[in-house]
Amino acid sequence: MPKTEAELYAFLADLGISVSTVRHPPLFTVADSQALRGEIPGGHTKNLFLKDKKDNFFLVTVGEEAEVDLKQIHHLIGAAGRVSFGKPEMLMELLGVVPGAVTVFGLINDTAGRVKVVLDQELMSHDVINGHPLTNEATTTIAAADLVRFVEATGHDAVILKVSLS
Repeated sequence: MPKTEAELYAFLADLGISVSTVRHPPLFTVADSQALRGEIPGGHTKNLFLKDKKDNFFLVTVGEEAEVDLKQIHHLIGAAGRVSFGKPEMLMELLGVVPGAVTVFGLINDTAGRVKVVLDQELMSHDVINGHPLTNEATTTIAAADLVRFVEATGHDAVILKVSLS
């Protein structure tokens, strides 16, 4: 079973990471997020769950306004050839979330370390980062440095690369 939102908060608390969370109606797109979330400072994320032809999986987290060249990104992230979006079943199996709730916090569910995470350099220039806490009915704010600590605590390498075009 995937971890719950409460289990995510407990994991963060055990790491000494404090976060703040705002509840809102379910958000499925960046446009929904911008219209419904209210005023939440910091960098807001857009998450791409990708796979390559060898079934390697990638979670690419960029700023909500960022543009990414999906035809070229494989060169940057170390994929075996071009990438496509991962299927919803694999998203649930690996990150424990459904489409519309994809989040870097889903790494807590990838205990086998099958997903390579890439954090966009531009996004990480913000003091705080906002992402869904395993549900698209809330937005959790975390310090950028603490996000890196969280990623590493889940057993993943926090790879920070310039993947956005802007």
